[in-house]
Amino acid sequence: MSVPPTPDELAPPSPPSFPEAFRYWLKLGFISFGGPAGQIALMHADLVEKKRWISERRFLHALNYCMALPGPEAQQLATYIGWLMHRTPGGLVAGGLFVLPSLLILIGLTWIYMAFGGVPAVLGILYGIKPAVTAIVIFAAYRIGSRALRNRWLWSLAAVAFLAIFAFDVPFPVIVLGAGVIGYLGGRVAPEQFQLGGGHQAAGQRFGPALIDDYTPTPAHALFAWGRCGRVLMVGLGLWSAALAALAGVHGWDGALVQMGWFFTKVALLTFGGAYAVLPYVFQGAVEHYQWLSVQQMMDGLALGETTPGPLIIVVAFVGFVGGWNQALFGADSLFLAGATAAAVVAFFTFLPSFIFIQLGGPLVEATHGKLKFTAPLTGITAAVVGVIVNLAVFFAYHVLWPAGFGGSFEWAAAVLGLGAAVALFRYRVGVIPVIAGCGLLGMLLLLAKPLLG
Repeated sequence: MSVPPTPDELAPPSPPSFPEAFRYWLKLGFISFGGPAGQIALMHADLVEKKRWISERRFLHALNYCMALPGPEAQQLATYIGWLMHRTPGGLVAGGLFVLPSLLILIGLTWIYMAFGGVPAVLGILYGIKPAVTAIVIFAAYRIGSRALRNRWLWSLAAVAFLAIFAFDVPFPVIVLGAGVIGYLGGRVAPEQFQLGGGHQAAGQRFGPALIDDYTPTPAHALFAWGRCGRVLMVGLGLWSAALAALAGVHGWDGALVQMGWFFTKVALLTFGGAYAVLPYVFQGAVEHYQWLSVQQMMDGLALGETTPGPLIIVVAFVGFVGGWNQALFGADSLFLAGATAAAVVAFFTFLPSFIFIQLGGPLVEATHGKLKFTAPLTGITAAVVGVIVNLAVFFAYHVLWPAGFGGSFEWAAAVLGLGAAVALFRYRVGVIPVIAGCGLLGMLLLLAKPLLG
């Protein structure tokens, strides 16, 4: 028997003040664990069901657009809703606070890692977290694959992408471009096979009238205008070029900070399918090409990144911190300053495009309620991303289970921890944070007990 709505539920809520919205976005930045799926679910529960700041249909309409963009969709969704409610300052606050807490936390954790990484307790925690991360990556491939690979065409595309990066070391941008072309051609030859399925369809449940409801007129600041579009583009490109030029003026065009800014701009524009999909490209650039950090440090970075709130792509800040520290950018006596500066530079160039995309595309999205569709090229890219993530899981598994190579010993303890993490994720649907915490604790106990057992 349904409960009749109360008078408060029949009327839309009062518009939140800017300070009230600020407090919410700040809180969200500290509690947004669980990756994009968990973060989107958390925002849905808060903004659609409890606060009713936005209706479910408008929420999902915005989400569809954010998922079509490169970059972290949950952070972009927060930016979009903040912009819709409080103009550009609201978008900057919502998107910025989604990232800032995790950036500061990760800078602190990375400093501990670089300064005290040789301490047995820290080594043990990392030893336990890394097999858990391997299981998490496999689980991510399963979750995306179960939604994206709906027919043999898309399964084949995922398999080809896996072989391309695993066997032939094809660069990630080439795979994305090729998958997009195949998706475009497939959409013309067999459109029914390249239609977007599942995920985020029209809303069917109501939670009472929302502040921004299904048929609430688009606010004046969100209406499309060519002049505004040009100004946003000029400001965005101006900020990007000014920051790059300033770094070049201080450190030279070949300086590490300039190279980081340029490289992570490309990373930001290629982050289709989430952080796991672009990590092989980050590995190719940061480890193999620029040699800012080692393979082991890269794996440790992802382990630490999984323990922080915010977007998973924030792991790039770890790459920047370690790169700045290893190269002693400001001298041997200022290693923390070098690392923190590099982390901030990397975060700026990684997330700046997301703000530009929302400011540019938001008015177009608001003009197309209920009409925005994923394109066939995006369907192709999403399928290829599954293959790329599987390759990342294989890469992690190899380095975790055979740290000295196939000629070395097999890490049975790591295998047991990884298997336990996989069972917890797949069978019992345990959250990512409890899995990481449990494996980290077990890893520390194993390493501390090893001298006593041996």
